[in-house]
Amino acid sequence: MTETKTKQIKVVPVSGRIGAEIQGVQLSGDLDSAIFNEIKQALNDHKVVFFKGQNHLDDASQEAFAKLLGEPYAHPTVPVKDNTNYIFELDSEQGAKANHWHTDVTFVPEVPKYSVLRGVTIPDVGGDTVWANTNEAYEDLPDGLKKLADGLWAIHTNEYDYAQFKQTENIDDDEVKKKYRDIFESTIYKTRHPVVHVHAETGKRHLLLGGFAGRVEGYTTSESERLLSIFDSYVTRLENTVRWQWSEGDVVIWDNLATQHYAIADYGDQHRVVRRVTVGKDVPVNKENESSRLIIKK
Repeated sequence: MTETKTKQIKVVPVSGRIGAEIQGVQLSGDLDSAIFNEIKQALNDHKVVFFKGQNHLDDASQEAFAKLLGEPYAHPTVPVKDNTNYIFELDSEQGAKANHWHTDVTFVPEVPKYSVLRGVTIPDVGGDTVWANTNEAYEDLPDGLKKLADGLWAIHTNEYDYAQFKQTENIDDDEVKKKYRDIFESTIYKTRHPVVHVHAETGKRHLLLGGFAGRVEGYTTSESERLLSIFDSYVTRLENTVRWQWSEGDVVIWDNLATQHYAIADYGDQHRVVRRVTVGKDVPVNKENESSRLIIKK
């Protein structure tokens, strides 16, 4: 990838397959349309874009800018931050650590399109976020695995995998984490998604998996685990990723249906707060134009 520069902005790739820093822009709700179009093109090209030094943004102006990308998307179970319309706050002291590979909110059929995340309180060391390009992951698959993946469906849910969490975090012994988990699970969803979906804007094929994908339809639990492990290993290989070291005031925008991400919880007892506005929604479809559908809501 090469650096791109226009009269409006400068787009500097951060890694070989995903991610670019956009320089020379002050984000706002009344951003010039030509500059916004450049940002949107960079987002299509690079899947995730980074803006440093956006300290002028507060909750309201972050919301105003995010609305340029689409209709705000309310999280199905977690309430918005107090005194905001759309902000989803991830506060490490409230048990909100997204330290697993995932695409946001895939447990419902209408998956959010874009996320705008702002760094508010950042640890002195640690707390980076990593994103992965799920189209490159699909393209890396051997032909036989591509053919298999193209015909598979996975069941996604927001119901916690208790065995997994108890092995690593003893979540039931931590009241803060348990409270957050209970809110997150206040309504249980299960949705059937294609393992490979066709991106609505680019037409490219992407693996649609991550932490909410619990099993593969038509396979046993153990078979599903092995299949998911194989496919996810292509998503998370280092060649397909970009890692961002946060500073307060940074803003990151990503194409949710073209990526997975992981917030690294390596900062101990330090405080970390990021605030997200999610916008737009799509019901994924496979190459046969078959759509995702809700199985359970309870």
